[in-house]
Amino acid sequence: MNKLIITVGITGSRITRQQTPYIPITPQEIAQSGIEAWRGGASVLHIHVRDPKTGLGTQELSLFKEVVDRIRSETDAILCLTTSGIPGRNLEFQERLVPLCLNPELVSFDAGTINMRENVFLNPPEFLELLAKETLAKGIKPELEVFEVGMAQTCIRYLEKGLLKPPLHFQFVLGIVGGMPATAKSLLYLSEIIPEGSTWSVIGIGPGQLSMTVMGMVMGGHVRVGLEDNIYYSKGVLAKTNAQLVERVVRIVKEFGRDIATPQESRKILNLK
Repeated sequence: MNKLIITVGITGSRITRQQTPYIPITPQEIAQSGIEAWRGGASVLHIHVRDPKTGLGTQELSLFKEVVDRIRSETDAILCLTTSGIPGRNLEFQERLVPLCLNPELVSFDAGTINMRENVFLNPPEFLELLAKETLAKGIKPELEVFEVGMAQTCIRYLEKGLLKPPLHFQFVLGIVGGMPATAKSLLYLSEIIPEGSTWSVIGIGPGQLSMTVMGMVMGGHVRVGLEDNIYYSKGVLAKTNAQLVERVVRIVKEFGRDIATPQESRKILNLK
């Protein structure tokens, strides 16, 4: 069984300080949280940035650059920069593509449109095709974020059209309202329909985080944890840092007997340049 890659979703664009005082907001906080998570065992840092004045998600290049430069100066982590924009606000296509100019090794590729409670997370075909072409041109690997089975089929279709290059890397996002539930059946089905030779990781949203982490570990996949997806360490107890959530995964995986991948080992597993 391959070594386990741990990804951490550091902050996202939705969680507020009213929900938890521990969510990183400023570039300094986001970078420091990512560095701590890397020290704890995470190989991939999934990065959103926030407007320090409003706390809201943004695609401002200068904020991304500040976070990226700090992390690159202190770690060998793989950076996955978001192109999702902000669900419900649905930014202009070119604004969503801004992080690609920083030459990350991975960028998020949300493979379809989905209703998230009162918000529509809009990812129309014209945006996905533009993003796919830009990643091909720049040699950046898309992390294919799949919330339901139709999104996996979209990725397979784009692979057949030559818009995505194998081997693909999927990030299954389970437990979000409007998507597939965070259950063993969901994860098993998705893992079985993706192209042979693909790699995959799983996110469990909210209370599904720990159970999906254990399932992904046992099934030979990879996992993502972090405050973007889940603000609790246990029922009613807020997690204080991303590193705290990463370190729990490391303890569980070591007890199971599976090794944790370093960033360099993760690059080989994910076939990154």
